[in-house]
Amino acid sequence: MAWDFSTEPEFQEQLDWVDDFCRTEIEPLDLVFPGAAWSRNPKAKALADPLKQQVKDRGLWALFLDEELGGPGLGQLKLALLNEILGRYGSAPIIFGTAAPDTGNMEMLAAYGTEQQKKRWLVPLMNQEMFSAYSMTEPQGGSDPNLFKTHALRDGEEWVINGEKWFTSAGRRADILFVMCTNGMFVVPRETPGVEIMDYPSLHNHVRYNDVRVPHDHLLGPEDGAKVLAQRRLGGGRIHHAMRTVAQVKRAFDMMCERALSRESHGKVIADHQMVQEAIADSYAEINMLRLLVLWTAWTIDNSNTQEARTQIAACKYTCAKVLREVTYRALHIMGSLGTTNLTPLQAMWATAPTMAIADGVDEVHKVTVARNILKGYEPHDGLWPTEYIPAKREQAKKKYADLLAADPDYAAWSERAERAMMRGH
Repeated sequence: MAWDFSTEPEFQEQLDWVDDFCRTEIEPLDLVFPGAAWSRNPKAKALADPLKQQVKDRGLWALFLDEELGGPGLGQLKLALLNEILGRYGSAPIIFGTAAPDTGNMEMLAAYGTEQQKKRWLVPLMNQEMFSAYSMTEPQGGSDPNLFKTHALRDGEEWVINGEKWFTSAGRRADILFVMCTNGMFVVPRETPGVEIMDYPSLHNHVRYNDVRVPHDHLLGPEDGAKVLAQRRLGGGRIHHAMRTVAQVKRAFDMMCERALSRESHGKVIADHQMVQEAIADSYAEINMLRLLVLWTAWTIDNSNTQEARTQIAACKYTCAKVLREVTYRALHIMGSLGTTNLTPLQAMWATAPTMAIADGVDEVHKVTVARNILKGYEPHDGLWPTEYIPAKREQAKKKYADLLAADPDYAAWSERAERAMMRGH
């Protein structure tokens, strides 16, 4: 029986290096030169590219990709352990080649792209020679593909795309957009005529596609296969979000505990107040329940695929949003007035919680998915009484001992006393 909660010593050494590297190299870069890791400015690249090269030299670049695609092929479980560190630092995911939305788009390309498409887009994305965005949700339909209107028409050797997308994260800085249409998934270069990026929102962009023409080979996967590709892409994206959320809530927890031991109120350090202790205890339990759920899900993906783990992924998605909301609020509250400012990370982390509950499908939809999938493994009981109805189970059990009860008055009396006691109790 295999049942293990340990990390191999060799990979733990890598994790220790990552932790030190993020604290001593990435965090200072973020504080002094924010955005350098994403920038195409030569001076910014001169700061960030050497850090990316160190990651590559350690064999940790694009950890989520298989070896044949240029990654180390270590799988989702080790990626989860890595993301427990990377998620604490703003630009760490991109310096390690594991940043959203590129990760999900690369996985989709790896699974469904032709060799020519992989060469044209996957390799440059993996090398961060280009960046991408995922253009799925629509103003009138949210994330429900049955309500989408964006459509591509075939015109000779081209596709003509018309429609409107809402919350295309990082669309403005992307080189290519993965556009989900009613009849397929298409790769659209951002500079293509007819791609109109609206002024707001500034980060999660509103994009209009006005007679956008792309070549025939810009269709990714089969025609009418967009829903299948989207589920593949979003499944990976959701579990990656959950992995990084573990890092965020652990960071908030560290701040909470440090503050509890550092401040006094009503004659004693606030860590001695029972309500603060309750906040710490509840947060500790919730964080570790989330972490184990995420690691179990990552392990399941490694040993099967995202489709087999879809119920677990959905549970991770809404659980991470809930734990992020609860833990960051407690930490912010214990931090006091300082927590309400932008002088610590807590305010930004707290503000992220509602987004986490909506991004990649609202939590309510994922709860419905979990409930429906779980209920497939159950059957309704026969008759009026549930399976665990004790009087009926007792009658069945008495049949097993019928000969003994008939032959021995002491056993019969014992059984009758137990039945009378049970009935008195109800």
